[in-house]
Amino acid sequence: MIDQNEQENQLPNEIKQAFKELKVLQHLRTAGFKKKFGYTCSFLFQLVFVLLFHHKNWFRLLESEKSASFPGKDAVYRFLNHSGYAWRRFLSLLSSFTISKIQPLTGEDRVSVFVIDDSMYERNRSKAVELLSRFKDHATGCYYKGFRMLTLGWSDGHTFIPVDFTLLASLKSQLNGIMKGIDKRTSGYKRRIEALLPAPEVIPAMIDRALSAGVQASYVVMDSWFTHAPLIQAVLDRGLDVIGMVKADKKRYLVGGRRLSLQELYFAATPVQGKNKGILRSIRTELSPGIPVTMVFVRHRSKKKEWLAILCTDLSIPVEEIIRIYGIRWDIEVFFKCTKSLLRLQKEFQGRSYDLMLSHTTIVFSRYILLAWQHRQSTDNRTLGGLFYLLCDEVSQIDWAVALKQLIELIEDIAKKANKKITTFIQKQLQQWIAGLPSYIKVYLPKLSCES
Repeated sequence: MIDQNEQENQLPNEIKQAFKELKVLQHLRTAGFKKKFGYTCSFLFQLVFVLLFHHKNWFRLLESEKSASFPGKDAVYRFLNHSGYAWRRFLSLLSSFTISKIQPLTGEDRVSVFVIDDSMYERNRSKAVELLSRFKDHATGCYYKGFRMLTLGWSDGHTFIPVDFTLLASLKSQLNGIMKGIDKRTSGYKRRIEALLPAPEVIPAMIDRALSAGVQASYVVMDSWFTHAPLIQAVLDRGLDVIGMVKADKKRYLVGGRRLSLQELYFAATPVQGKNKGILRSIRTELSPGIPVTMVFVRHRSKKKEWLAILCTDLSIPVEEIIRIYGIRWDIEVFFKCTKSLLRLQKEFQGRSYDLMLSHTTIVFSRYILLAWQHRQSTDNRTLGGLFYLLCDEVSQIDWAVALKQLIELIEDIAKKANKKITTFIQKQLQQWIAGLPSYIKVYLPKLSCES
């Protein structure tokens, strides 16, 4: 029988409490994570989850003095590489449950939104990674090897929760194909097929899954790469409005029977009078399929002589509210930065299978959800980054606290085996020593029998 002592995970006290509040392990079991023998999925999930907070990777942890108390390398990699585990189902359960706990904390006057964006998932040093593709980074103009991490998140303007994601490959610039021998009935194979679809076809399905999980929002906020008429119409068909940036391409807008480009639409728009000097103009127009929208033109922050265009399908809200809601989109940029810089996305495990990248990305998103939940509950103004480093410090404290507890228990066992006079002497000395300890050390010690 394998001993799976909870202390081996050494979860920080705050994370233990968050695990219980968000029912993380219950969601894992509901999603069908089960094993017939060996270490349980719950144990392995906790082990990988807390690995980051020890400031060690899996290889270094196995080389440390604690390696005897951890499972072998193959046990963890079999867990992460398993194509039958429904990682998307687990993330959906966790995110929807967390959002249901956050919504009562949000005022009724605040709107909640779905945010859609993609980010680079780089594997530049890889050659044999499954579905590896070559993409162009439009921010730098350089090419990279890896995937497009298309992400759907929920935000109320204060807390961002990742709801769904997919690692998109490319049919045109694909370097490797699907690994042979994958069972086509598994969720892992279905997600491989999904990875080969274009983003506009994947996004409506992601929104459907979020809505069916009980996540509610009023708007879908997106960048200029996604604000095209077919996708906007697909979102409107699901009862949601769209607010998104628009780029000056070949699209035409209908105004009084005329088909205008974005540049021509700007000069046809009415100047906005108000305190906010950043809002320049606005106009009611229609996209070519006949979708009525409000177009708002705002000043470019870094290029004062240029402007940006923001589209909104909700004609009932003022232009100031359109700009405020679109500003929530920045939450997903903070999320991408945090997961890559602090939570070791795309760096912690370097496996070749598509399943491992999906499983590890889901665990990283779970870490962020717990940090976001704790950040929402905290009364001070700690950032997610500051909260992350505090938890890392607490893990280090628990390491020496466990060692100190074991030392005291060893002294107690020795005292019980000695004669009564020596036992009494040892207990008195131990009591005096504990009494002289600082209070911040005492809180980590259990109630000892020698203190009674």
